[in-house]
Amino acid sequence: MTIRVLLADDQALVRAAFAMLLESSPDMTVVGQAGTGREAVELARKERADLVVMDIRMPDLDGIEATRLIAADEDLAGVKVLVLTTYDTDENIVEALRAGASGFLVKDTRPAELLEAIRTVAGGEALLSPGPTSRLIARFLRSPAAAPPETGPECLTEREREVLTLVACGLNNTEIGEALGLSPLTAKTHVSRIMGKLGARDRAQLVIVAYESGLVSPGA
Repeated sequence: MTIRVLLADDQALVRAAFAMLLESSPDMTVVGQAGTGREAVELARKERADLVVMDIRMPDLDGIEATRLIAADEDLAGVKVLVLTTYDTDENIVEALRAGASGFLVKDTRPAELLEAIRTVAGGEALLSPGPTSRLIARFLRSPAAAPPETGPECLTEREREVLTLVACGLNNTEIGEALGLSPLTAKTHVSRIMGKLGARDRAQLVIVAYESGLVSPGA
């Protein structure tokens, strides 16, 4: 199955480089390129891409607002967003996850990692690197704008809290299963139940809940 990708970045050279890389992969095709956030939203609606690689800093409409519009559009319910960040300077990455992004990637990542990240997110998994996630969320929690989630881990069972903690550490279902002595399928079932109880859209939102509620401490 071919993954249809939309590239959104205000730098034409960056888009061109990404496009060449993606087109060299037999399971991916680039269906459009956008230089602004607003153009990214319009192309997402027109091309019905499976995934949007979204830069945060763009003119007209930034990547966060563009992600929010895509996530809020019922007609684009199947479109995933993978946010690009410079990591050390973008302090809005958590807002991008809250807006509906399924993960983030640093711009200087290796080509093979970018391709695998696209496959991961397009396949329905969140892409969350433990180290960057901890530091970026730590920045967010120091902001006075941070607010506690409406529904927290107190509604979960002890086992579900353990699973949520491991999700927040960036582990996938197989790794969670190995850590807790469960099968990957059982781990996936626990994650799905946790998402249902917390009203989370995906694993990225579970990470936000885990950190905001204090279940996991940044840097721990």
